[in-house]
Amino acid sequence: MKSELLTAMREAGGYVSGGELSKKLGVSRTAVWKGMQKLKEEGYRIAAVPNKGYFLTESPDILNADELASLRKTAWAGKEIIYFEVTDSTNIQAKRLAEEGAPHGTLIVAGRQESGRGRRGRFWESPEGSGIFMTIVLRPDFYPGQASMLTIVAAMAVAKAIRTSLSLPAQIKWPNDIILNGKKICGILTEMNTDIDTIHYVVIGIGINVSNESFEGEAAAIATSLFRESGAEVSRSALIEAVWEQFESYYESFCGAGDLSEIQEEYNDYLVNKDRQVRILDPKEPFCGTAKGIAENGELIVETEHGVRRVSSGEVSVRGIYGYV
Repeated sequence: MKSELLTAMREAGGYVSGGELSKKLGVSRTAVWKGMQKLKEEGYRIAAVPNKGYFLTESPDILNADELASLRKTAWAGKEIIYFEVTDSTNIQAKRLAEEGAPHGTLIVAGRQESGRGRRGRFWESPEGSGIFMTIVLRPDFYPGQASMLTIVAAMAVAKAIRTSLSLPAQIKWPNDIILNGKKICGILTEMNTDIDTIHYVVIGIGINVSNESFEGEAAAIATSLFRESGAEVSRSALIEAVWEQFESYYESFCGAGDLSEIQEEYNDYLVNKDRQVRILDPKEPFCGTAKGIAENGELIVETEHGVRRVSSGEVSVRGIYGYV
């Protein structure tokens, strides 16, 4: 009932009486009062005035299933939310739940990860209370060869959510690193279970550095956080909702087109690689050139002295980003 109380107070935008809440939620006024006490214990600031009712005056950075559910405006993303205070990895949990039949749009969120990882098995720093660690389960109806493009869809959603909800100039380093002022604030890891021509499920894991004040090891040179770049407190739950609102829109566009043609132009506008010198760290044949944007299938188009090449995988180093000079 806590999520319903939060939703009702937010929708009211001011005081709402215990009687109104009781009628709307189909519970007793005593149950409403008890629910309010529990919310206050969790840190919500709620004013209670006789003959006026309850007013949610402040929502601290609280992250749990009730808070996320109370903010949800999406049609299917996060319709089912599973929250862990601590887990090994939200991707690991998402794959387990997908194997057990979790429906399309199931969202797994953790307060802390003990075994978070990024692309190529790299460790992802996941200290408690400092970031967003989440994974969505998808059951798309298209061919496995198209699934890799979902990483680009997710990157677009995160960058757009940060720009629109926080007014920060987030950019994308191909294919899916989110960059602020030349440093990484977000990584995305997409994994899937498929047959030759069927996708059983896809999981997309997203890790966003929110309130980190410092980083250790290799991350110290390349990573930053929303707090470090803006100096402002960020509601993780509100940002999570903003990401999935954007994701639903871009995902529907992608599914309708069957490729990235409807996202391509906007993605290229966000692309920190665009028209910059890049080094393609292909173990077989490294080369340099100028990135010109992405193709409709998500490949990076690179103009070299020997002609135009398309990059579908591999590490891409951008001059001026992550220390490449």
